[in-house]
Amino acid sequence: MAQVLEFKLPDLGEGLTEAEIVRWLVQVGDVVAVDQPVVEVETAKAMVEVPCPYGGVVTARYGEEGTELPVGSPLLTVAVGSPASGALASGPLAPGSGDEDKDEGSGNVLVGYGTQAPPARRGRLRPPGAGAAPVRRSPGSPSVGGPGPDRLGNTGRAAGTEAPASRRAGLPDTGLAVAEAPAGSDTATRRPVGDEEAVVDGTGADAGRRADGPVPVISPLVRRLARENGLDLRELAGSGRDGLITRADVEHAVRAAASAPTAARPPQAAAPAPQPSPTSTSTSTRARGTRVPLKGVRGAVADKLSRSRREIPDATCWVDADATELMHARVRMNEAGGPKISLLALLARICAAALARFPELNSTVDMDAREVVRLDAVHLGFAAQTERGLVVPVVKDAHTRDAESLSAEFARLTEAARTGTLTPAELTGGTFTLNNYGVFGVDGSTPIINHPEAAMLGVGRIVPKPWVHEGELAVRQVVQLSLTFDHRVCDGGTAGGFLRYIADCVEQPAVLLRTL
Repeated sequence: MAQVLEFKLPDLGEGLTEAEIVRWLVQVGDVVAVDQPVVEVETAKAMVEVPCPYGGVVTARYGEEGTELPVGSPLLTVAVGSPASGALASGPLAPGSGDEDKDEGSGNVLVGYGTQAPPARRGRLRPPGAGAAPVRRSPGSPSVGGPGPDRLGNTGRAAGTEAPASRRAGLPDTGLAVAEAPAGSDTATRRPVGDEEAVVDGTGADAGRRADGPVPVISPLVRRLARENGLDLRELAGSGRDGLITRADVEHAVRAAASAPTAARPPQAAAPAPQPSPTSTSTSTRARGTRVPLKGVRGAVADKLSRSRREIPDATCWVDADATELMHARVRMNEAGGPKISLLALLARICAAALARFPELNSTVDMDAREVVRLDAVHLGFAAQTERGLVVPVVKDAHTRDAESLSAEFARLTEAARTGTLTPAELTGGTFTLNNYGVFGVDGSTPIINHPEAAMLGVGRIVPKPWVHEGELAVRQVVQLSLTFDHRVCDGGTAGGFLRYIADCVEQPAVLLRTL
């Protein structure tokens, strides 16, 4: 007999909470293998193919192409084979088989994330009438059986549950009941929340006790959303199972708090209605025009830049530099044969050397601990403009690479950005950003720091300009360099010394020989 398992959109990592369906790779009725990609989704950071941890027949798909789904929403259902015949490709195992404690699922949903999780929250199968402990249920849940989470939090349907489309089509079930976990709960037993850890017990509530009892919150996203909006979670009543506080509860409280001052304001005499201006063409309070949703890459950029402006007290300094010798050095390097060296790679090499001299700028600020964390490795981000918007791929361990290696990695990441195939791991973890806005034909800028980094070097266009060289006026290749830095990590003297060292290396590349 077949068992229908529900595969939900997995946590794609890096704080991503939703994804848009770009293209379905399977149809209802198709036979899929374990780890076969079934859908292509676009997150705020990349486009990825999501493989299914089950093997069987696709019985239903949820969501049309272009639909945006939150993490944890059903993607599809798969009918897997009979457990008696050993044809179950994945999912729950019968008791007494000796395999109950083996990992469920394939363990390979996304590279770097996977399907596995600590075993403390795994659902267990019990045959009907076996005298098992009663299953905890929320009001209105089915009286027999229930959805139990696998290692991804995906649900296996059992007898007595609300039948999905595949069951209504006549597919039989196994008659096995699965212990139920709180709806929407995470599978991890310990999960970091900012600089703290939330310890989750078997009921889905926060096990960290306060004087007046536990705060029933699981998701770090819910905690962060409440913290950013100044909400006390102890004052909220959760709508989830056993009073679990959900993201919707926090968002509702935020909206209520925003409207409260208006509602509490005492009645006043009605003011005269404003007269429409001669150019007004709308009676609506909303401005007319084309509205573009802030979602995907654009939405992620908006959130990150807003947070940077809100949290980081930044300052900018800049200097002009004669880049003639650097340009000549690059020409000579490329004439010597071998892979071509890019200008961006040379600038990156200069940045790595400068950060070794001024480590304050390769750091991040932990305000909860009130500490500046100086980072050992240089993971260099660089701004890349694509059709999908601005992205910042990261060259890992840039301080260990030579100019040839940096050129190759910049080329690879730039192509991946252009085609939309960057992975979340390639878009995160940066410690310092290099922004070459000279490609847009501009001389200077005061860029916004890529939170949570502490600084960004901006490079303008390199153009011929009059310049005093060796005591005489000459036409030289001049570039403007700017450094935007977090004033919490250093003072102006450190920032000025860093930028001056960058300019010296640009003007006299031989300065770099001291650091080799």
